[in-house]
Amino acid sequence: MKPKQAAPLPPVFLRLAWSNLAAQSAEQVGLAAAPIFAVLALGAGAGEAGLLQTAQTLPFLLLSIPAGLLADRLSRPRLLVTTEALRMLSLALIVVLAATHLLTLPLLGLLGFVGACGTVTYGVTAPALVPALVPRQDFPRANAKIELARTIAFAAGPILGGALVGAAGATAAFGWAFGLSLCAVALLSGVREPTMAKRPRRHPLHELREGASFVLGHAMLLPVFVTQFIFNTAYFMLYTAYVPHALRWLHLTAGQVGVTLGLFGLGMVVGASLAVRIMRRLNFGQVVAIGPIAGLVASIVMALTIWVPSGLLAGLSFFLLGAGPILWAISTTTLRQIVTPPELLGRVSAISVLSQGARPLGAAMAAVIGSLWSAQACLVVAVGGFALQAAVILLSDVPRLVSPNGEVPA
Repeated sequence: MKPKQAAPLPPVFLRLAWSNLAAQSAEQVGLAAAPIFAVLALGAGAGEAGLLQTAQTLPFLLLSIPAGLLADRLSRPRLLVTTEALRMLSLALIVVLAATHLLTLPLLGLLGFVGACGTVTYGVTAPALVPALVPRQDFPRANAKIELARTIAFAAGPILGGALVGAAGATAAFGWAFGLSLCAVALLSGVREPTMAKRPRRHPLHELREGASFVLGHAMLLPVFVTQFIFNTAYFMLYTAYVPHALRWLHLTAGQVGVTLGLFGLGMVVGASLAVRIMRRLNFGQVVAIGPIAGLVASIVMALTIWVPSGLLAGLSFFLLGAGPILWAISTTTLRQIVTPPELLGRVSAISVLSQGARPLGAAMAAVIGSLWSAQACLVVAVGGFALQAAVILLSDVPRLVSPNGEVPA
């Protein structure tokens, strides 16, 4: 007897997933192109590259919570369209400035900051929108599809960004990103959600306390948040140091740097493609733990390139950083969606995205360490950060979870 085939996910959700692919691809092409252009065309070193990454990731720290409040108050599809259009405008300005040779490092950082506002709002709003578009039993499948779209972007974006900067210059790379962002806006304009019940307006600080208290008081969501915060700090130390390390220590070309960064996305594609099957075979908590462990192993592999200069090892490190943590993203998103009341989803998602506010912290630490010592010192320090995040989650009750309902066996 054939196993019962799962019903197709709703078309309105598929529009959201495709828009995610376009928006994330725009972000990844831009993120890959910016530091390569800064190093090769503007003469940026490890310190300047760190400052650029800090500017491009600062919205995760500053805007996550306001975005969560808006996601619980406004039409979520309309909010997504508006902020993606803002990213599209920032990319258009970068294209014009690059074409006229007026693009400077401060302008690149400023416009990267503006574009990242769209990334933050998408990261907060899309997970809060999913439960309104698909049945509860399809949350893991829907989250896997959302993450698979994102992973394809992570795989193709850096390769395309690096290749375009190397072959045709920054104008072509950022032009592609602009076109992808335009596609995302067009797809999002067709997404509708069921009308939300009107809630009485309260003071924003009260609503913030409500969301924060829920996360900080939850036995599972708190260690997940702490682990994410430390992971993002360590990852962006590694990521920020990698481009100058790869170009000047490993002697890779711009195209080869793009390929190694693209293996991060390939790892994500592999992990996301296998996620549903893995979640059927392992206890839920075991799936959650895979990501932090894989991150630690990947950081050790990257540190080895200091003594064994190899683009293959660097690529393996990024592959592991993609394959393991994508299982974390899918499983922890499902956990949040199931244990969180619908009226709190925007704020709880925002607190999760706020953990990515550690990205500018990691980039800033890399800028300081890179300026005082070297990019290689950043890679060594990052290993310590990855070890700490693995310890936090493994010492909690989260790995004991049998299912995503938030309960552990007695």
